[in-house]
Amino acid sequence: MRAADHGVTVGDGVFETMKVTGGRPFALTRHLRRLTRSATGLGLPAPEEDTVREGVEAVLGSGTPIDFGRLRVVVTGGIGPLGSDRGEGRLGYLVLATAVPRPGPATAVCVVPWTRNEGSAVAGLKTTSYAENVVALAYASARGAGEALMTNTRGELCEGTGSNVVLGLAGELVTPPLSSGCLAGITSELLLEWGAEDGLPVRERVLTLDDLHSADEVMITSSTRDVQPVARVDDRALAAPGPLATRASEMFRKRAADDLDP
Repeated sequence: MRAADHGVTVGDGVFETMKVTGGRPFALTRHLRRLTRSATGLGLPAPEEDTVREGVEAVLGSGTPIDFGRLRVVVTGGIGPLGSDRGEGRLGYLVLATAVPRPGPATAVCVVPWTRNEGSAVAGLKTTSYAENVVALAYASARGAGEALMTNTRGELCEGTGSNVVLGLAGELVTPPLSSGCLAGITSELLLEWGAEDGLPVRERVLTLDDLHSADEVMITSSTRDVQPVARVDDRALAAPGPLATRASEMFRKRAADDLDP
């Protein structure tokens, strides 16, 4: 990637992060579909899927296989001017992978004082303009939390910096709808689909901070966390994992092991 790439100079790009298990990516096809949705939503051409798949194979096929890790696919606007105008260059592609520690049995989350703008031009797109998330996660980390949660401009519970949030309320698992401005998480999507098939009570609805602070259970979902119970929300301790989180995480683990590209 060259220094004048628009992804470097102004963050004009999109990306996907996938879990790697046993040297193979999980849910690659779904991630590539979302990569295309993000790119076209940003006004970029659709990425060349064959090019991305070849890059993934090349990266994961080199060196010692990664037992558990993170794969990142980045697509940028290519070479452009030193400003917001786009150039006429071809898309830039970057594929990276690294081993990472497996997630712990539970984590802590912190509600940050900044909001997601559900009416933003890039709401729901996974863009490389991630500075807002960096600041929010640093705020949470300084308070002993492993993830930051944000509301939207309407005061609704939205998402984490790199995760979707799920609450256990009255015996159901409930997650914010896409209208909140949250990213359409792949793990969240699979949890909704697999939960419906397996009889797990999981659905979408508008949630508030009152719901978060009164929930019996709290979980976050992401590509490398799968379904991770939350043991603390701000200063409030929770029993983790609770019965719903246990059922959801076990179901997800089994279904994911049965099909690496669901």
